Amino acid sequence: MDDAVEPFAVDVPAGEVDDLRRRLRATRWPEQETVGDWSQGVPLEWLREVCRYWAGEHDWPARQALLNAHPQVRTVVDGLPVHLLHVPSPHPGALPLVLTHGWPGSVVEFLDVVGPLTEPEDPQDAFSLVVPSLPGFGWSGRPDAPGWGPARTADAWAEVMRRLGYERFGAQGGDIGSFVSANLGARHPDRVVGVHLNMVVTGPPEGQTEFSEREQRALERERAFRAEAAAYSQQQRTRPQTLGYGLTDSPAGQAAWILEKFAAWTDGDPVATIGLDRLLDDVSVYWFTATATSSARMYWEMARAPGERAPRVDVPTGVSLFAHEIFQPPREWVQRQLTDLRAWREHDRGGHFAALERPDALVADVREFFRPLRGRA
Repeated sequence: MDDAVEPFAVDVPAGEVDDLRRRLRATRWPEQETVGDWSQGVPLEWLREVCRYWAGEHDWPARQALLNAHPQVRTVVDGLPVHLLHVPSPHPGALPLVLTHGWPGSVVEFLDVVGPLTEPEDPQDAFSLVVPSLPGFGWSGRPDAPGWGPARTADAWAEVMRRLGYERFGAQGGDIGSFVSANLGARHPDRVVGVHLNMVVTGPPEGQTEFSEREQRALERERAFRAEAAAYSQQQRTRPQTLGYGLTDSPAGQAAWILEKFAAWTDGDPVATIGLDRLLDDVSVYWFTATATSSARMYWEMARAPGERAPRVDVPTGVSLFAHEIFQPPREWVQRQLTDLRAWREHDRGGHFAALERPDALVADVREFFRPLRGRA
């Protein structure tokens, strides 16, 4: 087996940036929505302004340089190229930690936490970071056969960590990254010192008919999501290939598909909270890598392996639940799956994209959770 780990840098040719701008300026727009809110989807004038900025003011070469300021590598695991940021801490004894993004995220969502995690004020809180792009996302390879769901991805991450020289390590993630991180803990308990999640999807015990106020709130939040906001998931889990033709051809379409989720899942205005440049950095990753289809296909994979969404995890776990997160399960439900739940924090602000919205809070929670586990590494 070839264990080679090769240096990598993002290098989008200038011609591709020019093509993006040309396509944006030539967008064929639909008519305006018939309502004054987002209930029919992304409003026309809002998206036109975003695309105008993307075509004329978003400086991809400068944004690319921010990403390339962090060391990156690629390595082939089980036939698939895996791209990752690898940022060792300068402090001896730093705990290796693999951070996993989800959809519609990418490695760029972690850029604000890299420095605080690798070079904290207290060297005893230092982490050496590994931040991979999921299979079919970003600069990782696009699978050409079925089977790359959260479990196989977790096995690939364990192999990547071995190649980088990390026998024992922690795992952290949200969205799809929470499923991958949970599978890491479930499938490699001898190597994973602990798992920290900022999203957990679970329900009440089978047969439960009476619910507390807190439990009822969790049920109502999930019902509202399934009824009003889950169409994207149904499309991606059933017909990702059909969806991909339009998104791969139209940058305005790709932006609408992704930014609708940032608008829905961010606590407050995503442009004000995260910043338009950072939002477009993420959309640009999908556009320049042409991964609309392959990233959506992860939902197809998860639909065929539902057990990989909620594996039993017996290693130490911690959960940070932000106020505007899609799912809001109470601790009692979660600890049936995460059997050694040692940290639980419900935040009164923040949403689905914790590393972008509230990086300081996420960093603090990760540090606190892993602090007593460092002796297990």
